[in-house]
Amino acid sequence: MLKENFNELHIFLVVARERSFTKAAGILGVSQSALSHAMKQLEERLNIRLLTRTTRSVAPTEAGERIIACLTPRLTELDQELASVVQVSGSTAGNIRLSVGEHSAQSLVWPKLKPFLKLYPDITIELVVDNGFVDIVDGRFDAGIRLGESIDKDMVAVRIGPDIKMAIVASPDYFSGHSLPQTPYDLQQHCCINMYLPTAGGRYHWEFEREGKPLRVRVEGQVTFNLLTERIDAALSGFGIACIPEDRVTQYIKSGELVQVLQSWCATFPGYYLYYPSRKQHPPAFSLMIDALRHVD
Repeated sequence: MLKENFNELHIFLVVARERSFTKAAGILGVSQSALSHAMKQLEERLNIRLLTRTTRSVAPTEAGERIIACLTPRLTELDQELASVVQVSGSTAGNIRLSVGEHSAQSLVWPKLKPFLKLYPDITIELVVDNGFVDIVDGRFDAGIRLGESIDKDMVAVRIGPDIKMAIVASPDYFSGHSLPQTPYDLQQHCCINMYLPTAGGRYHWEFEREGKPLRVRVEGQVTFNLLTERIDAALSGFGIACIPEDRVTQYIKSGELVQVLQSWCATFPGYYLYYPSRKQHPPAFSLMIDALRHVD
C-alpha cells in the first residue's frame, strides 16, 4: 500500500503545508490538474477525505491532520539519515526553512548566511520574513528567529546576535517646527511613525525604561507601516518621530540626517535567538547553519 500511495502522500503534504494547489504546483513543478487528480485518487483509494477545498483556500481535514502528524516526524528522520549518508560521501546537502523577522533578516541573518551558502552550495535555505509571531511547528518551519524574550520556554534557543537598543529619531526638519521631547510622555504631543504589529493588538506600544521600571507609551501619527525600511524613510522624510533599532539608523544619526532623543530612556535588551523544537539529532546541514549563525562575544 505504501508503494502505490507514496507519491500521492508527498503531494498531499505539500498541498496541506502551502494551503494552496497553485503554490504546491509551482513547488512540485506539475500542473494543478495533475495535483487535483492525484489527490482525488489518494482519497478514493483510502476512502477518506483529506482536504477541505473552498474557492479561496485548502485545509487538511481532521483525518488529514492525523496523517500529517504521523508522516512528518518519519520523513524528518528519513531526511536526517539521508543527509548523514551524503555527509559521509564528502558533500553536505539539505533544505532548511526559517521564519525570520524583518530586522533580524536584514541586519544579522542574511549577512551571516551569504558566506555560509557559498561554502555549502548544496544547502538550500528558505527565509520567510514575517514580523508576527509564527507558530513554527504549525507552519512547517525548521526553526524561527525572534528576540529572546519572545521565545516559548519549551523551545531550544541559540543566541545569534548582540543585545539590542532602540533609538527614538526624527529629521532636523521635523524638529525645526517641534520641541524636543524630554520624556516618553511628551511623544503623545508629537506626530509619530507607528509600527503595525498584529501580535501587539495592531500597533506597537513604544517601550522604555527608567531606573529599572518599564514604561509603555501609545503614540499617534499620520502614517503606520509594517515594514522597517518604510519607517526609516518616513523619518528621513520628516513625517515624525520613529522608534527604530539603533543599528539601522546609526549612519543617519552620524551624518546629521536624523536626530536622536530620549537616549537615557531607551534600555538595552537581549538580542535575537534561533529557536526550534527539541530534537535528539539534527541533520548535518541544520547543525552547520546553527554554527554559522551562533553569536560569539
